[in-house]
Amino acid sequence: MKEFYKERLELLKSGESFVLASIFDSQGSAPRTTGARMIIRKDGSIIGTVGGGKVEALVIQDGVNIFDTKVTILKEYKLQEVENKGIGMACGGDVSILMEYVDAEKQMNIKLYEEVVKCFENGEKASIIRKFFNDGNNINYLYKNGKVIFNSNDTEKEVVEKYSDVVRYRDLILVKEENANVLIEPICNLGRLYIFGAGHVSQKLAELAKKIDFMVTVVDYRAEFANVERFPATDEIIVPNSFEGCFEELPIDKDSYIVIVTSGHMFDLTCLKQALSTDAYYIGMIGSRRKRNIVYENLKKDGFTIDDFNKVHNPIGLEIGAETPEEISVSIAAELIKVRRERMI
Repeated sequence: MKEFYKERLELLKSGESFVLASIFDSQGSAPRTTGARMIIRKDGSIIGTVGGGKVEALVIQDGVNIFDTKVTILKEYKLQEVENKGIGMACGGDVSILMEYVDAEKQMNIKLYEEVVKCFENGEKASIIRKFFNDGNNINYLYKNGKVIFNSNDTEKEVVEKYSDVVRYRDLILVKEENANVLIEPICNLGRLYIFGAGHVSQKLAELAKKIDFMVTVVDYRAEFANVERFPATDEIIVPNSFEGCFEELPIDKDSYIVIVTSGHMFDLTCLKQALSTDAYYIGMIGSRRKRNIVYENLKKDGFTIDDFNKVHNPIGLEIGAETPEEISVSIAAELIKVRRERMI
C-alpha cells in the first residue's frame, strides 16, 4: 500500500499529472470492492486495478478523457447484460467510481503526498480528505492525531473533524453535500502485526504479512534470530532481555494483531498472559491442542477464564492441511485477512 502512494508522489515529482480512479461503493458481484484504486496515466497505462475486464477498460477510457477537461467526475458502471441497461458483463452488480484529476503543476499535491508517505514510514494513522466543489474547485486535507497537518486552504479544524469522525476501518467514504462531494481516504490503518518469536514460521509470515499491507514488528530475545538479515522487509525488530515484560513498551491497540510463535510453550504462556491484557483485535497462538491446554491450565491459576481463552485463535490459521513453515504462514496470513475483512462488514 505504501508503494502505491510513493508511486503517486514519484509521478507528481517528475511533472506527470494523472487520474486517480477510486471505488467508493460496490453492490452485487463486482470484481473489486470499495477502496480499490487505480492510477490512469495520459497514455492509458495504469498502476493498480479496479477489477479488470470491460469495466476497467471503460474507466481507463473515461480517465484519459479527463486529461482534456481536468474535471473530477463521479460515475456509476452497471455490470449487467446490455439488455438490462448494463455494459455487457454477466457478473451483475454496480460499481461507483470517483475519477480525480491530480495536477502535477500544483505544489500542494506534491506536499500532500510527501506527508502521506511520511505517515506510512512512521506507522501513523491518518486520513486524506478531499472536497470537490460543484464549480470545479477542490480542497485537500490530511488529518492525523486530531490535527490538520496539511491544508490546501484556510479551513476551521472543526470543519475537517466532522469528516474524520465518519471514517471506518478501511473503506473509502463519499459524503455528498449540497455543493460538493467529499472523499475520505483512511491511510496506514490496515493493522500492525506483532509476531512473538523469530523462528522459521515467523520469518515466512513476516514476509507474507508485508505483502498484504500489515505493518510488522518481530519480537524475540534471541538476537541471532531476530535480526535484519533474517527479516529484511520487517518494519521493526525488537530484541528484549526476555519475553517477560516485553509488552510494556509496545503500543498495542485495537488495530493490533498478535501472533505467538515462540520456541517453547513456557514462552507462549508468558506472551499469551500479556497479550490477553491488551486491546488487540486478534490474538493467535501456534501449537497443538495439548500444548494449548497446558498453557490454559497455567493461566487459570492467574485468574484467566474461558472468556479470555475464547479470544485466542488456536489452532492458529485456517485449516488447509499446512505442514511446512511456508504453508503454515499462508494459513495464518489467510486467517489474518479473514478477520481483518470481517471488521469492514
